Amino acid sequence: MIHSRVPVSDLREHVGRTVSVCGWVNTLRLQRHMQFVIVRDHTGMVQVTHKRDDGPLEAQLEALTSESAVKITGRVVDAAQVKLGGLEIVPEAVEVLNPAATPLPIDEHTGLEQRMDWRFLDVRRRPATQLLFAVQTTLEQGMREYAYAQGATEMHTPKLMGTASESGAEVFEVGYFGRSAYLAQSPQFYKQMAIAAGIDKVFEIGPVFRAEPSFTSRHATEFTGIDVELAWVDGVEDVMAFEEQMLAHAIAKVAEAHGEAIAEHFGVEVTVPMTPFPRATMADAWEILRKGGWDLAGVKEDLDPEGERSISAHIKEATGHEFVFITHYPVGIRPFYHMRSADDPSVTLSFDLLWKGLEVTTGAQREHRYDVLLKQAAEKGMSPEPMQDYLNAFRYGCPPHGGLGMGLGRVLMVLLGLDSIRQASFLFRGPNRLTP
Repeated sequence: MIHSRVPVSDLREHVGRTVSVCGWVNTLRLQRHMQFVIVRDHTGMVQVTHKRDDGPLEAQLEALTSESAVKITGRVVDAAQVKLGGLEIVPEAVEVLNPAATPLPIDEHTGLEQRMDWRFLDVRRRPATQLLFAVQTTLEQGMREYAYAQGATEMHTPKLMGTASESGAEVFEVGYFGRSAYLAQSPQFYKQMAIAAGIDKVFEIGPVFRAEPSFTSRHATEFTGIDVELAWVDGVEDVMAFEEQMLAHAIAKVAEAHGEAIAEHFGVEVTVPMTPFPRATMADAWEILRKGGWDLAGVKEDLDPEGERSISAHIKEATGHEFVFITHYPVGIRPFYHMRSADDPSVTLSFDLLWKGLEVTTGAQREHRYDVLLKQAAEKGMSPEPMQDYLNAFRYGCPPHGGLGMGLGRVLMVLLGLDSIRQASFLFRGPNRLTP
């Protein structure tokens, strides 16, 4: 007789019946008179209890190793004394689907770098990490839901480019049929091209590559970007409003689906942010920070991580809000395609979104006028030739538009209170890591 597989979380509904459970051996307690095996699947853990009887089952259970993949068929019985759900399985058949070698290469004391070498085992053995990917799925679903509801079209732009995107720095060069191609640092130019193609709102979740030799807790050489571009905007404010609503919607979805589990596994309370988020201009931020002793020499144009943390703490104290848009960044530290303010040409109509002191997004209104783009590129010392395909998109009636790029890993990092972006991706890629 074939017994269908039952997830551990559903066993309560099968008390008194014989079922099959498929999972991994979590722990073995092999005593003189009894054999206890804790079996774990993706939904939870159950205790398998066998009284020694010198039979074939006893020998099979004795030979099990930790993390072996097994199928246990047996009767589900009420057992109030058992901590795991107050039930146990009395086995009738044990099938080892794939034995695990011993000893395991990692345990609960292994450091992060070595756990990364054995990431599949690390994820499998830690329910918190499995929860992370469930949260990621819900978060993306929430963002897509909001974007679709706003009439956005999901696009898939090329990741291989003939010329380096952005400013040409920090790109990976790859061989391409005897010439060079580059991995896309951002879908920036392509999503703007989609706007010029008459697609009203553009949305993409996809890989982004940055050849930065950064060894910080928040940098990766390959990560997942969430990109949005909106046509016919009245100003950069339209872009910020879209983002705060999208994030509030997605975080509310996460709180509803996983709030309790996140509190249990990560010790973090997911709070749904109120909209609108606070805004502060870069000039305001400098003034506030310098009063507090930051960059007294007045040499920093951009906010460093310390500055980001300090301004976030200040805003949190003043408004109670964990998010803040820092706006109007100086021209010198923004790309040539950011639109400049008509009131003050030394600043751009751009923003960064900080969440609990970490930058999670950069956005801006784009310059859509061809002649102005040429002038701004020239000011940055850029030649128009390699960018002609991009620039052509602005010669034939491109609407005013703006957009944003958000790092999925950084959002997860802050949401779950993780120390490093290494923990927020399945298989991390950094300057020193190309495996597994």
